Amino acid sequence: MLIGAGLILFLMAGLVIAAFRVRRPAVDDARSEKVWILGLGLGFSMAVLAALLAYGLVAGERLMPRAAADLVRVEAEARQWAWRFAYDDRPGYFTENLLHIPAGRPVDVAITSTDVVHSFWVPRLAGKLDAIPGHVNVLRIEADAPGTYRGVTAEYNGEGYSRHVFTVEAHDAAGWAAFVAEETP
Repeated sequence: MLIGAGLILFLMAGLVIAAFRVRRPAVDDARSEKVWILGLGLGFSMAVLAALLAYGLVAGERLMPRAAADLVRVEAEARQWAWRFAYDDRPGYFTENLLHIPAGRPVDVAITSTDVVHSFWVPRLAGKLDAIPGHVNVLRIEADAPGTYRGVTAEYNGEGYSRHVFTVEAHDAAGWAAFVAEETP
């Protein structure tokens, strides 16, 4: 984004400099003005907006839940000041503030809240999605490699929200199989 913004800045600065350096003819040249207004004013703006729209649609499409053969489903329930995670692969088992997922496989997280609006956000895995009381939002996340990822609540919801964090533990295939096979206490 920084590179794109820099390119646009330099292009616009160049156009402003060019506008002041171009010698205007003694008689108004309507054709020259039409080129500036239509070509650069409208044409350039529409091209940039179309490119941004295309990028936004592609990026947003990646976050949409889709059917997948190796899909894992997890339920995330927010409340002040904790997250509770339930696993379809391990019925009756819950974790507090610790989400277990397999690395290299898509995970659909069904997000809801019991009290106020919270936000589920793991910056290294996916975008932010709100947890709304009485409503379930689904977010697709996927860890490329096993490891530990930090999740936060990015929605101000009262005193203590800054401590409303959770951890995502991405397991390799063997670690995930062991987690799923573990007996529920």
